[in-house]
Amino acid sequence: MYFQPEIETMDREKLRDLQLTRMQESAKNAFDNIEFYRKSFGEAGVTPDDLKSFDDLTKFPFVTKQDMRDAYPFAMFARPMVDVARIHASSGTTGQATVVGHTANDLKHWGECFARGIYMVNGGPQSTLQVSYGYGLFTGGLGAHAGGEAVGCAVIPTSSGNTKRQVQMMRDCKTDILACTPSYALLIADTAIEMGYKPWEEFPISGGIFGAEPASDNMREEIASKLGIQYCDVYGLSEIMGPGVAMECAERHGLHIAEDHFYCEIIDPETLKPVPDGEWGELVITTLTRECCPLIRYRTRDVTRIISEPCACGRTHRKIDKLRGRTDDMLIIRGVNVFPSQIEQVITTFPEVATHYLITLTNKGPLDHVLLQVETEPGFPIDEIRKLEDLKARLGAELKSNLQVSVEIQLVEPKTLERSMGKAKRVIDLREGTHA
Repeated sequence: MYFQPEIETMDREKLRDLQLTRMQESAKNAFDNIEFYRKSFGEAGVTPDDLKSFDDLTKFPFVTKQDMRDAYPFAMFARPMVDVARIHASSGTTGQATVVGHTANDLKHWGECFARGIYMVNGGPQSTLQVSYGYGLFTGGLGAHAGGEAVGCAVIPTSSGNTKRQVQMMRDCKTDILACTPSYALLIADTAIEMGYKPWEEFPISGGIFGAEPASDNMREEIASKLGIQYCDVYGLSEIMGPGVAMECAERHGLHIAEDHFYCEIIDPETLKPVPDGEWGELVITTLTRECCPLIRYRTRDVTRIISEPCACGRTHRKIDKLRGRTDDMLIIRGVNVFPSQIEQVITTFPEVATHYLITLTNKGPLDHVLLQVETEPGFPIDEIRKLEDLKARLGAELKSNLQVSVEIQLVEPKTLERSMGKAKRVIDLREGTHA
């Protein structure tokens, strides 16, 4: 099923023409109304009139998150406040917050983008959507909510927290689509099971739209199995829009970009040059329809690749692959580049342990030290020393083999590590000269 079939299955040539026209309009909007772009375009020796083809886009400078922080609060707005319908902001935990404004049209487009994902899990006006993302400055809750309203769903704005009540609402209100972070979806599933339910049998839920943090294939399968649902991955970031920039159809191999609203490039993060479709690199996004905060070549820092092959679902919009990590949260451990998602992928191959873990990095003399705390499954005999040591040895050896890094393993009992209702905190970096 499609939410907007005339757009989602548009002929590729027509779609490319639409993208170029909108890209030119977006660049002009940015240049005419935002001082930052007049300065950066001028320094690069370009104007919007130089954007005559997609190849010309490489002449234009990048925008970074630091640029947006420096513009706090409204210097990246292309519209006066009288035209701004809503403001969102990043948490600012690693620096100055980034503030993003939306006009009424921006919000309409956002809802329509997320709505496409609801149809990808066979939702529609008859569906009940439970939104268990946090509401507020974080874009997850209101983004999913707008998608549900665009479709005509009955929306339950549970937000995050009070997990037992979430389960009860899911059961009693016959929720058939759940939207939240993967880690919170797993907590909801485990809580339902602890309450004596079999959600995969007893609940009418059939689809889940999960994002805002990475999830390994095994974690995805665990969530899908425990809830009995189709898993839909959603990609978004507050600077660009929020959840709905790309959504995963039932074919599962990648996430369809909303290409009528966003143009995606993949660049080599070292050379900053574009790479061909299919090669891994950093995702760069240009907004095509944003009125208040147009972004031209925004460096997301997310590592992925473009999948350009036709999809069996019939949608013609290209896809991005599942994110491999980020160029700026990559861990350098004793000279080795490691993404937390790689560690999670190893953990999830061991049935004796759960997908709840915490990585703590410290200095041990001149060397980096990695402590991995991971919970065992409820049935594992953690008090039997021989079995405990055997599991630690096997897990440590597998991590060493895959990552080329030695990791100290600490197995802990179920429910020991702090649970998250939003983005899960997976890494604590206490090394000198670094920050979490």
